[in-house]
Amino acid sequence: MTDPVPLLRVDHLGIDLHRRRQEPRTLVRDASFALAPGEALGLVGESGSGKSLTSRAIIRLLPRDARPRGTVAFDGEDVHAMHGDRLTRYLGHDAAMIFQNPRAHINPVRTLGDFLTEPLVCHHGLSRAEAEERLVPLLAEMGIPDGPRRLGQYPHQLSGGLLQRMMIASALVTAPRLLLADEPTTALDVTTQQDVMAILDEQRHERHLALLFVTHDLELATAVCDRIAVMYAGTIVEQRPAAALHSGRRHPYTAGLLAARPGLGEPGARLPVIPGRPAAAFESPEGCPFAPRCAFAEDRCRAERPPLLADSNGAVACHRADELAGDLDRTREEV
Repeated sequence: MTDPVPLLRVDHLGIDLHRRRQEPRTLVRDASFALAPGEALGLVGESGSGKSLTSRAIIRLLPRDARPRGTVAFDGEDVHAMHGDRLTRYLGHDAAMIFQNPRAHINPVRTLGDFLTEPLVCHHGLSRAEAEERLVPLLAEMGIPDGPRRLGQYPHQLSGGLLQRMMIASALVTAPRLLLADEPTTALDVTTQQDVMAILDEQRHERHLALLFVTHDLELATAVCDRIAVMYAGTIVEQRPAAALHSGRRHPYTAGLLAARPGLGEPGARLPVIPGRPAAAFESPEGCPFAPRCAFAEDRCRAERPPLLADSNGAVACHRADELAGDLDRTREEV
């Protein structure tokens, strides 16, 4: 059972892109969720929905021309108001991030020992030898034997799976309380993906970590997370316990994603698809952002944006959620 007091609270987060001689573009419109210690929240949605930008706003890694709105609070403190030593402590101790492509985030001309020991030396005051002594047991926990030899290697000398394990070790070495994982298994084969997710899940439980798992893989998210937040066009459209998502989903977009999953149906059968294309936040209409692709949209849906309202076991942003339960069971035929 998770702690009821949130470690991370995101309230009405918006992100606008400001570029010279261009009108500002909204990339994230209204994202709200909370995350308790030891809890895993899966943030899912199609490409361009704003998932990665949301996670980067939490860790203060937005592009220079991006401006956040709303509130991101860590342990009750506004992250975007942090400065100086407090910001250094937040980024070097409290929160850490695992990126999708480790090769793009690890300096290729420095050894992995340089990369992994840097936070311990810079933020914790350890010597290089002390940092390496702490790292070797952690690498063994990540399934990386012969730690001293690996610390002397360069990124190009490791496979993608081993390098991602190194990235996880770099995130965990400072003992953070909040871990953000931005599609950490996308570039890996299925077997390696399972190993990496097993390590993440084990470390979360052992360390009582709050985990925000960003992914487009709804099946993977429901397997490893406690709750799921579904994102579309820069806003959260539904939140639900992972165990209740399949039977209790109330938003047509969530139902469409679930129906479009590959399964064990009739061989050769075509997978259902959601018509149209995903919309970015700045392209979304005045009303419900999903209305142009929704088989159940009415005039009110096109004119009025639905708020995210709590229900018995989650929250949903849909004007017709209460009346569509039976219709959503037939989404596989409708989409």
